[in-house]
Amino acid sequence: MAEELCVDDLRERARLLRKHIIEMTTTAGSGHPSSSMSIAEIVTALYFGGIMNHDPNNPQWADRDRFILSKGHGCPALYAALAEAGYFPVDDLQTLRKLGSPLEGHPNMRRLPGIEASSGSLGQGLSIACGMAAAARVDGKHYQVYCVIGDGESNEGQIWEAAAAAAHFKFDNLTCIVDHNGAQQTGYVRDILDMTPLAEKWRAFHWNTLEIDGHDMDRVLEALNAGKSHQGGPTAIVARTKKGKGVSFMEADYRYHGKALTEDEAELALQELGWK
Repeated sequence: MAEELCVDDLRERARLLRKHIIEMTTTAGSGHPSSSMSIAEIVTALYFGGIMNHDPNNPQWADRDRFILSKGHGCPALYAALAEAGYFPVDDLQTLRKLGSPLEGHPNMRRLPGIEASSGSLGQGLSIACGMAAAARVDGKHYQVYCVIGDGESNEGQIWEAAAAAAHFKFDNLTCIVDHNGAQQTGYVRDILDMTPLAEKWRAFHWNTLEIDGHDMDRVLEALNAGKSHQGGPTAIVARTKKGKGVSFMEADYRYHGKALTEDEAELALQELGWK
């Protein structure tokens, strides 16, 4: 069954995920390193903090909790977590985006154990999560469904159609975590299509809405546990994060959203994260 770590160990696990993200995207020469690093604490808490019920030895377990990474370009974070959880060997992370590798540039549920939905066409993941939440109700199951979306992704209208449906049908087994890092592929969200005030929008859609520092592991765990226990409707967690968290030059430049680091930059990044 799933490993459950203490808070200090969870912080270390998130730091390890960031190391994997930098190494695998640098080796691949492509990918989305900073967009993956912004969700390291969230993914760590879900898989190793006692939040999700999952079994690496039985990925199709009918009563498992489901996780949908709607912002599928952040998959290096998910791949790193799945590998560390035991879904596949950690060494396989270095095959990211290589020809024939199941670690594709966006998650492919048909090729990699632990992936619940093929994602990356932005805006669709929350709808998939709603379908899974509805299926649990129909099937008399009690599993939870978690979905991570981006704040840039929130420009997509389908996100808000799904948000309206989830509240209407009172899917209290559904938690949506918004990776509120403020930037997207070509610039800052505020300049492209300003979504503020973001938390108030979720509240207006009748979601139980929490706002947290998405890099504070204590707060992340508290919010996820609160969503898990909330009754009567879905929970939204607006997590304030930073792209490239932990590496100063990545935090300062949104263009690392979709740009792999050079070997020299990777060396500096790993130094800042305490791996060198």
